[in-house]
Amino acid sequence: MAEALVRHVVTFGRVLREAGMEVGPGRLADALAGLDLIDITRQEDVYWVLRQSLVSRQEDLELFDRAFRAWFLRAPTAPLARRDELQVVRLERKAGERKGREAATGEEGEEAALGWSPDELLRHKDFAELDREELEQVTKLMAEMARRRPTRRSRRLRRRSRRLRRHHRGRELDMRRLMRASLATGGDAVERAFRQRVHVPRKLVVICDVSGSMEAYSRALVLFLHALVRSGRGVETFAFGTRLTRLTSELRGRDPEQALQAAARRVVDWSGGTRIGASLKAFNDEWGRRALTRGAVVLIVSDGWEREDATLVGREMARLARQAYAVIWVNPLKGHPDYQPLAGGMRAALPYVDRFLAGHNLVSLEELAEVLSGIERRHAA
Repeated sequence: MAEALVRHVVTFGRVLREAGMEVGPGRLADALAGLDLIDITRQEDVYWVLRQSLVSRQEDLELFDRAFRAWFLRAPTAPLARRDELQVVRLERKAGERKGREAATGEEGEEAALGWSPDELLRHKDFAELDREELEQVTKLMAEMARRRPTRRSRRLRRRSRRLRRHHRGRELDMRRLMRASLATGGDAVERAFRQRVHVPRKLVVICDVSGSMEAYSRALVLFLHALVRSGRGVETFAFGTRLTRLTSELRGRDPEQALQAAARRVVDWSGGTRIGASLKAFNDEWGRRALTRGAVVLIVSDGWEREDATLVGREMARLARQAYAVIWVNPLKGHPDYQPLAGGMRAALPYVDRFLAGHNLVSLEELAEVLSGIERRHAA
Protein backbone atom coordinates (compact mmCIF):
# COMPACT_ATOMS: atom_id res chain seq x y z
CA MET A 1 0.00 0.00 0.00
CA ALA A 2 1.24 3.50 -0.84
CA GLU A 3 2.84 5.30 2.08
CA ALA A 4 0.73 8.40 1.37
CA LEU A 5 -2.50 6.40 1.77
CA VAL A 6 -1.26 4.89 5.04
CA ARG A 7 -0.57 8.37 6.42
CA HIS A 8 -3.98 9.52 5.19
CA VAL A 9 -5.82 6.70 7.00
CA VAL A 10 -3.75 7.10 10.19
CA THR A 11 -4.52 10.82 10.28
CA PHE A 12 -8.21 10.07 9.67
CA GLY A 13 -8.09 7.77 12.71
CA ARG A 14 -6.69 10.61 14.80
CA VAL A 15 -9.55 12.84 13.65
CA LEU A 16 -12.06 10.23 14.81
CA ARG A 17 -10.22 9.76 18.11
CA GLU A 18 -10.17 13.50 18.77
CA ALA A 19 -13.92 13.53 18.16
CA GLY A 20 -14.37 10.94 20.92
CA MET A 21 -14.44 7.61 19.07
CA GLU A 22 -12.51 4.58 20.31
CA VAL A 23 -9.92 4.26 17.54
CA GLY A 24 -6.50 2.86 18.39
CA PRO A 25 -3.55 1.35 16.53
CA GLY A 26 -5.14 -2.10 16.43
CA ARG A 27 -8.23 -0.85 14.63
CA LEU A 28 -6.12 1.18 12.22
CA ALA A 29 -4.03 -1.90 11.44
CA ASP A 30 -7.23 -3.84 10.67
CA ALA A 31 -8.41 -1.02 8.42
CA LEU A 32 -5.14 -0.93 6.47
CA ALA A 33 -5.17 -4.72 6.12
CA GLY A 34 -8.72 -4.55 4.76
CA LEU A 35 -7.86 -1.82 2.27
CA ASP A 36 -5.11 -4.07 0.91
CA LEU A 37 -7.78 -6.58 -0.13
CA ILE A 38 -10.05 -4.23 -2.10
CA ASP A 39 -9.95 -1.87 -5.05
CA ILE A 40 -9.36 1.47 -3.32
CA THR A 41 -10.74 3.32 -6.34
CA ARG A 42 -14.21 2.08 -5.35
CA GLN A 43 -15.58 4.59 -2.86
CA GLU A 44 -18.23 2.25 -1.48
CA ASP A 45 -15.70 -0.51 -0.72
CA VAL A 46 -13.38 1.92 1.07
CA TYR A 47 -16.29 3.25 3.13
CA TRP A 48 -17.41 -0.19 4.32
CA VAL A 49 -13.89 -1.40 5.14
CA LEU A 50 -13.21 1.67 7.27
CA ARG A 51 -16.62 1.55 8.91
CA GLN A 52 -16.32 -2.12 9.82
CA SER A 53 -12.79 -1.62 11.17
CA LEU A 54 -13.08 1.71 12.99
CA VAL A 55 -16.65 1.83 14.35
CA SER A 56 -17.42 -0.23 17.44
CA ARG A 57 -20.58 1.44 18.79
CA GLN A 58 -23.89 2.27 17.16
CA GLU A 59 -23.84 5.82 18.50
CA ASP A 60 -20.62 6.43 16.53
CA LEU A 61 -22.16 5.74 13.11
CA GLU A 62 -23.38 9.29 12.45
CA LEU A 63 -20.09 10.75 13.63
CA PHE A 64 -18.14 8.40 11.35
CA ASP A 65 -20.32 9.19 8.33
CA ARG A 66 -19.83 12.93 8.78
CA ALA A 67 -16.09 12.50 9.21
CA PHE A 68 -15.85 10.26 6.12
CA ARG A 69 -17.72 12.77 3.95
CA ALA A 70 -15.55 15.63 5.19
CA TRP A 71 -12.22 13.80 5.02
CA PHE A 72 -12.44 11.60 1.92
CA LEU A 73 -15.15 13.26 -0.16
CA ARG A 74 -14.36 16.86 0.82
CA ALA A 75 -18.10 17.36 1.24
CA PRO A 76 -19.26 20.32 3.38
CA THR A 77 -20.32 19.22 6.85
CA ALA A 78 -20.76 20.69 10.30
CA PRO A 79 -17.65 20.64 12.54
CA LEU A 80 -17.15 17.41 14.47
CA ALA A 81 -18.09 18.06 18.09
CA ARG A 82 -16.83 16.01 21.00
CA ARG A 83 -19.47 14.29 23.11
CA ASP A 84 -18.51 16.31 26.16
CA GLU A 85 -19.50 19.44 24.21
CA LEU A 86 -23.06 18.11 24.14
CA GLN A 87 -22.99 18.07 27.93
CA VAL A 88 -21.81 21.69 27.92
CA VAL A 89 -24.75 22.64 25.69
CA ARG A 90 -27.16 20.95 28.11
CA LEU A 91 -25.61 22.75 31.07
CA GLU A 92 -25.80 26.09 29.28
CA ARG A 93 -29.43 25.42 28.42
CA LYS A 94 -30.20 24.64 32.06
CA ALA A 95 -28.38 27.78 33.13
CA GLY A 96 -30.48 29.81 30.69
CA GLU A 97 -33.66 28.26 32.03
CA ARG A 98 -32.57 29.04 35.59
CA LYS A 99 -31.88 32.68 34.71
CA GLY A 100 -35.27 32.87 33.05
CA ARG A 101 -36.97 31.64 36.22
CA GLU A 102 -35.00 34.12 38.31
CA ALA A 103 -36.01 36.97 36.02
CA ALA A 104 -39.65 35.91 36.17
CA THR A 105 -39.66 35.81 39.99
CA GLY A 106 -37.59 38.96 40.38
CA GLU A 107 -34.81 37.09 42.21
CA GLU A 108 -31.15 37.17 41.38
CA GLY A 109 -28.64 34.81 42.93
CA GLU A 110 -25.38 36.07 44.31
CA GLU A 111 -23.52 33.88 41.84
CA ALA A 112 -25.24 35.61 38.90
CA ALA A 113 -24.23 39.01 40.27
CA LEU A 114 -20.61 38.08 40.86
CA GLY A 115 -19.98 35.86 37.82
CA TRP A 116 -17.98 32.64 38.10
CA SER A 117 -17.17 31.22 41.50
CA PRO A 118 -13.52 31.01 42.67
CA ASP A 119 -13.56 27.24 42.09
CA GLU A 120 -14.82 27.78 38.54
CA LEU A 121 -12.00 30.24 37.85
CA LEU A 122 -9.47 27.75 39.21
CA ARG A 123 -10.86 24.97 37.02
CA HIS A 124 -10.03 26.94 33.88
CA LYS A 125 -6.78 28.55 35.01
CA ASP A 126 -3.60 27.19 33.44
CA PHE A 127 -1.39 25.29 35.92
CA ALA A 128 1.58 27.40 34.83
CA GLU A 129 -0.17 30.52 36.18
CA LEU A 130 -1.12 29.22 39.65
CA ASP A 131 0.38 30.74 42.79
CA ARG A 132 1.08 28.67 45.91
CA GLU A 133 -2.30 29.32 47.52
CA GLU A 134 -4.19 28.44 44.36
CA LEU A 135 -2.11 25.30 43.94
CA GLU A 136 -3.16 24.16 47.42
CA GLN A 137 -6.82 24.59 46.49
CA VAL A 138 -6.30 22.76 43.22
CA THR A 139 -4.64 19.87 45.07
CA LYS A 140 -7.81 19.30 47.11
CA LEU A 141 -9.93 19.22 43.98
CA MET A 142 -7.50 16.78 42.34
CA ALA A 143 -8.07 14.27 45.14
CA GLU A 144 -11.75 14.07 44.19
CA MET A 145 -10.98 13.44 40.50
CA ALA A 146 -8.30 10.82 41.19
CA ARG A 147 -10.87 8.46 42.74
CA ARG A 148 -12.30 7.78 39.29
CA ARG A 149 -10.18 4.78 38.39
CA PRO A 150 -10.46 2.35 35.45
CA THR A 151 -12.01 -0.97 36.50
CA ARG A 152 -12.12 -4.56 35.32
CA ARG A 153 -14.15 -7.64 36.19
CA SER A 154 -12.56 -9.66 38.97
CA ARG A 155 -11.14 -13.06 38.03
CA ARG A 156 -8.90 -14.84 40.51
CA LEU A 157 -9.86 -14.70 44.15
CA ARG A 158 -9.46 -17.32 46.84
CA ARG A 159 -13.16 -17.86 47.29
CA ARG A 160 -15.62 -17.81 44.42
CA SER A 161 -18.29 -16.12 46.56
CA ARG A 162 -16.06 -13.11 47.09
CA ARG A 163 -15.98 -12.19 43.42
CA LEU A 164 -19.78 -12.27 43.08
CA ARG A 165 -22.24 -9.73 44.45
CA ARG A 166 -26.02 -9.56 44.50
CA HIS A 167 -27.35 -7.84 41.39
CA HIS A 168 -30.79 -7.76 39.75
CA ARG A 169 -29.19 -8.20 36.30
CA GLY A 170 -26.86 -10.97 37.33
CA ARG A 171 -26.71 -14.24 35.40
CA GLU A 172 -25.83 -16.64 38.22
CA LEU A 173 -28.36 -17.75 40.82
CA ASP A 174 -27.60 -16.84 44.41
CA MET A 175 -28.50 -20.24 45.87
CA ARG A 176 -27.89 -19.28 49.51
CA ARG A 177 -30.20 -16.27 49.33
CA LEU A 178 -32.75 -18.21 47.28
CA MET A 179 -32.98 -21.02 49.84
CA ARG A 180 -33.14 -18.58 52.74
CA ALA A 181 -36.03 -16.71 51.11
CA SER A 182 -37.88 -19.97 50.34
CA LEU A 183 -38.22 -20.71 54.07
CA ALA A 184 -40.90 -18.04 54.27
CA THR A 185 -42.92 -19.66 51.45
CA GLY A 186 -42.86 -23.26 52.58
CA GLY A 187 -39.84 -24.19 50.50
CA ASP A 188 -41.08 -22.71 47.22
CA ALA A 189 -38.56 -20.46 45.47
CA VAL A 190 -40.97 -17.66 44.57
CA GLU A 191 -38.40 -14.94 44.03
CA ARG A 192 -35.10 -15.70 42.39
CA ALA A 193 -31.95 -13.87 43.45
CA PHE A 194 -29.00 -13.39 41.13
CA ARG A 195 -25.36 -12.43 41.45
CA GLN A 196 -22.79 -11.01 39.08
CA ARG A 197 -19.05 -10.58 39.05
CA VAL A 198 -17.75 -7.52 40.88
CA HIS A 199 -15.53 -4.87 39.33
CA VAL A 200 -12.15 -4.06 40.81
CA PRO A 201 -9.69 -1.27 39.97
CA ARG A 202 -7.58 -1.96 36.90
CA LYS A 203 -3.82 -1.46 37.11
CA LEU A 204 -2.82 2.11 36.34
CA VAL A 205 0.76 2.97 35.34
CA VAL A 206 1.67 6.66 35.11
CA ILE A 207 4.91 7.86 33.48
CA CYS A 208 5.43 11.61 33.93
CA ASP A 209 7.90 13.90 32.19
CA VAL A 210 9.64 16.25 34.68
CA SER A 211 12.25 17.65 32.28
CA GLY A 212 13.00 21.33 31.80
CA SER A 213 10.41 21.82 29.05
CA MET A 214 7.70 20.59 31.46
CA GLU A 215 8.85 22.69 34.42
CA ALA A 216 5.82 25.00 34.39
CA TYR A 217 3.47 22.01 34.80
CA SER A 218 5.54 19.41 36.67
CA ARG A 219 4.61 20.53 40.19
CA ALA A 220 0.85 20.42 39.59
CA LEU A 221 1.00 17.16 37.65
CA VAL A 222 3.11 15.38 40.27
CA LEU A 223 0.54 16.45 42.86
CA PHE A 224 -2.08 14.80 40.66
CA LEU A 225 0.09 11.66 40.60
CA HIS A 226 0.11 11.76 44.41
CA ALA A 227 -3.70 11.85 44.39
CA LEU A 228 -3.79 8.86 42.03
CA VAL A 229 -1.47 6.82 44.24
CA ARG A 230 -3.62 7.67 47.26
CA SER A 231 -6.78 6.54 45.42
CA GLY A 232 -6.12 2.86 46.12
CA ARG A 233 -4.04 -0.16 45.21
CA GLY A 234 -2.76 -0.94 41.75
CA VAL A 235 -1.20 2.45 40.86
CA GLU A 236 2.47 2.68 39.86
CA THR A 237 4.11 6.02 39.11
CA PHE A 238 7.36 6.88 37.33
CA ALA A 239 9.09 10.13 36.38
CA PHE A 240 11.66 10.76 33.69
CA GLY A 241 13.90 13.46 32.31
CA THR A 242 17.06 11.90 30.99
CA ARG A 243 16.38 8.62 32.84
CA LEU A 244 13.52 6.73 34.46
CA THR A 245 12.79 6.90 38.21
CA ARG A 246 10.10 5.01 40.13
CA LEU A 247 8.14 7.31 42.49
CA THR A 248 5.38 5.09 43.88
CA SER A 249 6.89 4.84 47.37
CA GLU A 250 7.63 8.57 47.59
CA LEU A 251 4.05 9.49 46.63
CA ARG A 252 2.30 7.21 49.12
CA GLY A 253 2.54 9.72 51.96
CA ARG A 254 -0.58 11.47 53.21
CA ASP A 255 0.71 15.03 52.90
CA PRO A 256 0.89 16.22 49.24
CA GLU A 257 3.63 18.80 49.84
CA GLN A 258 5.88 16.34 51.65
CA ALA A 259 5.28 13.77 48.91
CA LEU A 260 6.26 16.36 46.30
CA GLN A 261 9.48 17.18 48.16
CA ALA A 262 10.31 13.47 48.48
CA ALA A 263 9.75 13.00 44.75
CA ALA A 264 11.97 16.00 43.92
CA ARG A 265 14.77 14.56 46.05
CA ARG A 266 14.41 11.17 44.39
CA VAL A 267 14.53 12.47 40.79
CA VAL A 268 18.09 13.69 40.27
CA ASP A 269 17.40 14.98 36.74
CA TRP A 270 14.34 17.09 37.60
CA SER A 271 14.04 20.06 35.18
CA GLY A 272 16.93 18.69 33.12
CA GLY A 273 17.06 17.26 29.60
CA THR A 274 14.54 14.99 27.89
CA ARG A 275 15.13 11.43 26.66
CA ILE A 276 11.66 10.00 26.09
CA GLY A 277 12.73 7.04 23.98
CA ALA A 278 15.51 5.93 26.34
CA SER A 279 13.20 6.29 29.35
CA LEU A 280 10.44 4.25 27.71
CA LYS A 281 13.00 1.59 26.77
CA ALA A 282 14.19 1.44 30.39
CA PHE A 283 10.58 0.99 31.50
CA ASN A 284 9.83 -1.73 28.94
CA ASP A 285 13.08 -3.59 29.63
CA GLU A 286 12.73 -3.66 33.40
CA TRP A 287 9.08 -3.23 34.31
CA GLY A 288 7.44 -4.51 31.14
CA ARG A 289 9.22 -7.84 31.58
CA ARG A 290 7.76 -8.04 35.08
CA ALA A 291 4.29 -7.94 33.48
CA LEU A 292 3.52 -4.60 35.14
CA THR A 293 2.18 -3.24 31.85
CA ARG A 294 0.09 -6.26 30.87
CA GLY A 295 -3.60 -5.46 31.27
CA ALA A 296 -2.84 -2.00 32.67
CA VAL A 297 -3.96 1.42 31.54
CA VAL A 298 -0.73 3.34 30.84
CA LEU A 299 -0.88 7.10 31.24
CA ILE A 300 2.04 9.10 29.81
CA VAL A 301 2.33 12.79 30.71
CA SER A 302 4.74 14.67 28.45
CA ASP A 303 4.99 17.50 25.93
CA GLY A 304 6.66 15.11 23.48
CA TRP A 305 9.93 17.03 23.08
CA GLU A 306 12.68 14.49 22.43
CA ARG A 307 16.30 15.67 22.22
CA GLU A 308 17.50 12.42 20.64
CA ASP A 309 16.34 10.28 17.72
CA ALA A 310 12.54 10.08 17.77
CA THR A 311 12.64 6.67 16.04
CA LEU A 312 13.32 5.06 19.42
CA VAL A 313 10.17 6.69 20.82
CA GLY A 314 8.03 5.04 18.15
CA ARG A 315 9.68 1.64 18.63
CA GLU A 316 9.23 1.65 22.41
CA MET A 317 5.68 2.97 22.19
CA ALA A 318 4.85 0.05 19.93
CA ARG A 319 6.21 -2.35 22.58
CA LEU A 320 4.20 -0.58 25.25
CA ALA A 321 0.96 -0.58 23.26
CA ARG A 322 1.20 -4.33 22.60
CA GLN A 323 1.13 -5.10 26.31
CA ALA A 324 -1.10 -2.36 27.72
CA TYR A 325 -4.86 -2.47 27.91
CA ALA A 326 -4.93 1.13 26.68
CA VAL A 327 -2.42 3.97 26.31
CA ILE A 328 -3.38 7.56 27.14
CA TRP A 329 -1.06 10.47 26.43
CA VAL A 330 -1.57 13.77 28.28
CA ASN A 331 0.19 16.82 26.84
CA PRO A 332 -0.24 20.17 28.67
CA LEU A 333 0.58 22.06 25.48
CA LYS A 334 -2.47 20.58 23.76
CA GLY A 335 -4.65 22.90 25.82
CA HIS A 336 -3.48 25.91 23.84
CA PRO A 337 -5.59 26.80 20.78
CA ASP A 338 -2.68 26.99 18.33
CA TYR A 339 -1.03 23.73 19.40
CA GLN A 340 -0.04 21.20 16.76
CA PRO A 341 1.82 17.93 17.49
CA LEU A 342 4.97 18.94 15.63
CA ALA A 343 7.56 17.71 18.15
CA GLY A 344 9.39 14.65 16.85
CA GLY A 345 8.72 12.53 19.92
CA MET A 346 5.03 13.40 19.88
CA ARG A 347 4.65 12.56 16.20
CA ALA A 348 6.40 9.22 16.71
CA ALA A 349 4.21 8.31 19.68
CA LEU A 350 0.75 9.27 18.39
CA PRO A 351 0.11 6.18 16.19
CA TYR A 352 0.28 4.03 19.34
CA VAL A 353 -1.86 6.26 21.58
CA ASP A 354 -5.51 5.40 22.24
CA ARG A 355 -6.48 8.81 23.63
CA PHE A 356 -4.58 12.09 23.30
CA LEU A 357 -5.65 14.66 25.90
CA ALA A 358 -4.64 18.03 27.29
CA GLY A 359 -3.43 18.42 30.88
CA HIS A 360 -2.99 22.14 31.48
CA ASN A 361 -5.82 22.85 33.95
CA LEU A 362 -8.44 21.18 36.14
CA VAL A 363 -11.00 20.99 33.35
CA SER A 364 -8.61 18.91 31.25
CA LEU A 365 -7.88 16.64 34.22
CA GLU A 366 -11.63 16.20 34.71
CA GLU A 367 -11.81 15.03 31.10
CA LEU A 368 -8.95 12.64 31.85
CA ALA A 369 -10.84 11.31 34.88
CA GLU A 370 -13.89 10.72 32.66
CA VAL A 371 -11.75 8.80 30.17
CA LEU A 372 -10.12 6.71 32.89
CA SER A 373 -13.40 5.80 34.57
CA GLY A 374 -15.00 4.88 31.24
CA ILE A 375 -12.34 2.51 29.94
CA GLU A 376 -13.82 -0.98 30.01
CA ARG A 377 -11.92 -2.59 27.17
CA ARG A 378 -8.94 -1.90 24.97
CA HIS A 379 -9.83 0.84 22.48
CA ALA A 380 -7.57 -0.80 19.92
CA ALA A 381 -9.23 -4.20 20.15
